[in-house]
Amino acid sequence: MELIEPFVKVFLLVFLAEFGDKSQLVCMTLSARYRATPVLVGSVLAFSVLNALAAVFGAALSAYLPQALIFFTVGLLFFVFGVQSFMAGDDEGEERVTVGKHLVVSVFVLIFLAELGDKTQLAIAGMAAVEQAWVVWLAGTVALGLTTVIGIGCGRVLLTRVPIALIHRGAGILFMLFAGIAFFQLYQSLI
Repeated sequence: MELIEPFVKVFLLVFLAEFGDKSQLVCMTLSARYRATPVLVGSVLAFSVLNALAAVFGAALSAYLPQALIFFTVGLLFFVFGVQSFMAGDDEGEERVTVGKHLVVSVFVLIFLAELGDKTQLAIAGMAAVEQAWVVWLAGTVALGLTTVIGIGCGRVLLTRVPIALIHRGAGILFMLFAGIAFFQLYQSLI
C-alpha cells in the first residue's frame, strides 16, 4: 500500500505534465509518417533511460543533501513548473522532425535529446529524492509510455476535443499541490 500512493502521485504528475507536450506531438507527427511500432519502441526506450538517470540522480542527492534542502528544492521546482504550466498556451505546435534510416534509433535520439533536462525529468529527480527511486522511475515511465500510446493512437482526435490549455492547467494544479506538500514536509523537517 505504501508504494501505491507515490506511484499514483508520480503517474498523474508526469501524465498531465506531458500530455500535449512536445514529445507527444513529435510522436504523433512521426507515427503519421512512419510505422507506429518503431516510434513507440524508440520513445519508450528513451523515456526509460531518461527516467532511470533522473531517478538515480534524485536518489543520490537524497543520500548526500540535508532533507530540508531537498524538500525546499523540490517545492521550489514544482512551484516554478506549476506557474509555467498555467502560463503555457494552446499553441505548443508540432515541431518539424526528420529521421534517418533506423527509425527506432532515430526516435530514441530525438526524444532523448528533446526531453533531456525537461521539467518532467527534473520532477522525477525531485520525487526520487523523497520517494523510492524505482517506484518513481516505473510510474514516470508508465505515464510517458501511455502518453506516447495515446499520441500515436488517437492524439489528433483527442486534442481537437480537449483544449490543451485545460490539460496544462490540470498539470499546473498538480505541480502546485506537490509544491505545497514539499513545503509542508520542509516545515515538518525543521520543527
